[in-house]
Amino acid sequence: MSGEKYHAPAKCPVCGETMEVARLQCTRCGSELTGRFSPCRFCALEEKHLVFVETFLRCRGSIKEMEKELGVSYPTVKNMMEAALAALGLDGQEQARAAKRKEEKADVLSRLSEGELTVEQAVEELNRLRGGNQHAR
Repeated sequence: MSGEKYHAPAKCPVCGETMEVARLQCTRCGSELTGRFSPCRFCALEEKHLVFVETFLRCRGSIKEMEKELGVSYPTVKNMMEAALAALGLDGQEQARAAKRKEEKADVLSRLSEGELTVEQAVEELNRLRGGNQHAR
């Protein structure tokens, strides 16, 4: 096996779900750690977005320098930035979804307090809402 390293895929090539890290190994002593680890958000980036972010940092955020470095126009740099932000979940869409879930939960609780729903129905609806985001609390 060669020493060449590859970028780990963020999505399963079979079903499309998110991949997770299961084993870490020290390159010096060979110690291993196994478990279920979430990769950092940058690790999940496609190569094109990772290259963009690295170039952006190297150019210290200067769009003019980005144009020169990448050989593309200002609108192209802006489009690439929007794509990278979306890939990182920093485009505001996640905040909008979270706000909508919070509003929907408040609606369920309001309907429960007004007697429109039973406790069982409210629990069922809250669980359904939570199903869209397994990490919501």
